[in-house]
Amino acid sequence: MSASALVLPSTSTPPSYHRIVSPTLHLPTDPQRPIPVGLLACQRDPLLRDLVSTVVSSTVAQTAPTSNASKRIKKNTPSIAQDTLLEVILHDTVLFPEGGGQPNDIGILTSADGNIWDVIDVKRRGGHAVHFVKVKDGNVAAALKIFTPGSLVRAALGEQGFQRRLDHMSMHTCQHLLSAVLETKLNLPTLAWSMTTYPTPSYVEVPRALTPEEISIIQAEANRLVFEGRQVHIEVEELDHSNRAYDTPSVGIPSDYTGGVKRTVIIDGVDRNPNLQLFLIPQMEGLSRSSTSSARLYFLSGPRLITYFSSIHTLLTTTSNVLSCGAPLVPERVEQVIDERKKVSKRVEDLEAELASSIARDILKQAEDDTVVLHQHRTDDASNPLGFLSAISTAFVNEVSSAETGPSSYLIVLTSSPSMQTATSTTIVMTFGNDEKKVKEAGDTIRANVGVKGGGKGTKWSGKFTGVWKDTKEGKAVAGILKDISL
Repeated sequence: MSASALVLPSTSTPPSYHRIVSPTLHLPTDPQRPIPVGLLACQRDPLLRDLVSTVVSSTVAQTAPTSNASKRIKKNTPSIAQDTLLEVILHDTVLFPEGGGQPNDIGILTSADGNIWDVIDVKRRGGHAVHFVKVKDGNVAAALKIFTPGSLVRAALGEQGFQRRLDHMSMHTCQHLLSAVLETKLNLPTLAWSMTTYPTPSYVEVPRALTPEEISIIQAEANRLVFEGRQVHIEVEELDHSNRAYDTPSVGIPSDYTGGVKRTVIIDGVDRNPNLQLFLIPQMEGLSRSSTSSARLYFLSGPRLITYFSSIHTLLTTTSNVLSCGAPLVPERVEQVIDERKKVSKRVEDLEAELASSIARDILKQAEDDTVVLHQHRTDDASNPLGFLSAISTAFVNEVSSAETGPSSYLIVLTSSPSMQTATSTTIVMTFGNDEKKVKEAGDTIRANVGVKGGGKGTKWSGKFTGVWKDTKEGKAVAGILKDISL
């Protein structure tokens, strides 16, 4: 292996992409001196996949790296056994440390003996990029010997790492472009943004929700700029107290950053922003969600957009097959299905009301000596059996009030079980009457003796029984309870 701090392998990145604009700023050439974050190979050429570099230091990691997401996990979450890790600092690296809203890279280190070591995380510590390297078989002594300062290693993204990087760059660049267009077209600053986990849409947070027309305008303008092929480049200068701030809505440079380098991403004629990116993916999709003080505009680009379109196409094809129509006719056919469903639901409601009235009249016919005291059980596989029992009770009360010679007192228990009962089946129990005390007495007794969980207020009491409801057992018990209650 041989290493070079200045000359990188050739990629398709334009030579003008990385521009050092301070005349006194130079890349460190001493292989035992780490190149600071801001001038790393992954920042000078984001398409570079591997690089031979020199180990500057290696130590055993005292704690496992934590991402922003893991920091939000509750403290009482059970801990998980962690792998033994080394913290390795290289002279230069193609693995990007987490920062600027973009997650860290993952990759591999190949040591001089040909062994491959997994890099599970890269963090910025001050101005240095720290690689968290998984120790093989927990043999720390052997790992420290391999990563002795001065030894050469090859740092590489690998295919998985590069696809992760491509997703991050696509979404991050898209955020820069989206924020710039929102600022120039609608005078809306970006309050915050979030790169969510793949493949969900990321979002920018703005002071208000956008109308569908505004979203269309922003999307069209952003895509116009993309198709124009606007150049993107990085300007790097020395960092001092006078230039720590940016003339953009950026959150600025972290207070713990000690690298002494300030980087500004420039999209030609569009945006100047403190971050790292190279190219734009020529599509974007946005959705807005209102909140009390701000709104989120969601967007997709690059690999996420491809995944999104693939999933949407699959859903559309499946739906068109179910509806037996071509994809363009799906919206019209769905409207027809919804209209038919509404008509069917209305008809079911009307029939249930008619049936409830009929059942109520049948119950009323069973009045004896100016009273009605009975238990009536039914089998019902409806999704809301309690609603139908309530309809029966309402219809019964209406029948009593409209009858010329209705009963002066009544206490009725209605129960409803599914047609196929198991040990986990639910039977609905409803008790109603015109005497609140008798209703409460009947409900509480049923709860105590039949095992029904429930309660009530006023002239209604309802509950649930779990298990197999049998007329010879539970039904007989309810009948006995009603027999013992005197109206």
